[in-house]
Amino acid sequence: MTTDITMLRRATAMPPSEMAPRYQELLRRLTTAARTNLGFPAATDIDYRPLAPLLGVLLNNLGDPWTDGVWPLHAKGIERDVLSFFAQLFRAPAGWTGYLTSGGTEGNHYGLWRGRTRLPNAVAYHSAAAHYSVPKAEHLLGLPSVTVAAAATGEIDYTDLQRQAARFPSRPAIVTATIGTTMTEAVDDVQRIHQALDAAGNTHRYVHSDAALAGVPLAVTADRPAFDLGDGADSISISGHKFFGTPLVCGVVIDGRGLGDLPPTIRYTGAPDTSITGSRTGLGAVMLAHALDVLGLPGLLDRAQRARSLAAYACHSLQAIGWPHWRNPAAFTVMLREPPQTVRARWHLPSTDGWSHLICMPGITTRHIDALIRDLALLLDGAQPSVVERSATVLRD
Repeated sequence: MTTDITMLRRATAMPPSEMAPRYQELLRRLTTAARTNLGFPAATDIDYRPLAPLLGVLLNNLGDPWTDGVWPLHAKGIERDVLSFFAQLFRAPAGWTGYLTSGGTEGNHYGLWRGRTRLPNAVAYHSAAAHYSVPKAEHLLGLPSVTVAAAATGEIDYTDLQRQAARFPSRPAIVTATIGTTMTEAVDDVQRIHQALDAAGNTHRYVHSDAALAGVPLAVTADRPAFDLGDGADSISISGHKFFGTPLVCGVVIDGRGLGDLPPTIRYTGAPDTSITGSRTGLGAVMLAHALDVLGLPGLLDRAQRARSLAAYACHSLQAIGWPHWRNPAAFTVMLREPPQTVRARWHLPSTDGWSHLICMPGITTRHIDALIRDLALLLDGAQPSVVERSATVLRD
């Protein structure tokens, strides 16, 4: 006799090629929202649809990426290629290690965990402009935490870092350098962080670079600031879904000092457990590899240059209508005086302290900037916010 659950499955089953109406509606909503997303960093210029056949396979890069292990459905070989690319890009020394993370938050957690492992009596320092995941990870790891002042631009205040670190001269320091702050895309200078710790008398330290968005575009730029492993960072993490726009949230962390002795192999998995999450996405590794295959280093540099040129165009356009704005050097991000809620909601612009920002990610064009400028110009001409909302043109691909 057919069971009730079997009958239910048959009654609700859809043809494999069909998407349920609620998912179709979700796709329509996401497509519409993506057309006017200027406030959050997600590139849209790379086509990942050629990888669609892999959605039919569970790709679990279980455990250490350097050991294939017992589980057969993985993409660790591709993960290793991706890690090697980023290790070279961020000038990792011999003996480095790393893995594909679930995103920038896990990368920061890993970096702080490695710092605590090497310096168990350390005090952790981060700037007031650091990503919110940093104090969270410090709390989860039980690290004494000190918030350092940030300049108006968002860059860490090195004088205050020296002053704060001098309060604990006998204790090691773990410092998170923010390479592209969330709001202003300011970049902390790793070499100046070391100089501040030297002046404070802290001889033992660990520096983690949180380079979620800005790390890759800065690394391919000739006039690069001091931020990576070659500049004195001990670890560095990036996000995959920001500059690369992967449709799956992921990231990479590179540990310049390496693990030393590997932990024992887990008999069940056949691999050491060297990551925070254990199970990790293999599909994210494939997506990043696909992006690197399509672009190469010249493509990465070209995308970064075009994004910065568009940011300069946005500044020029804001200047033309007299809207207050500013931008950090080499940033994709443009700060603008906070517009009314109706404009912020339409363009998905986050705000703090009277300022909003737009981010000129790859995939954003002058058409997007021009449409935003028209909305702002209407307000300057005395139009009510509701008029701006009604008059705004919906951008279409």
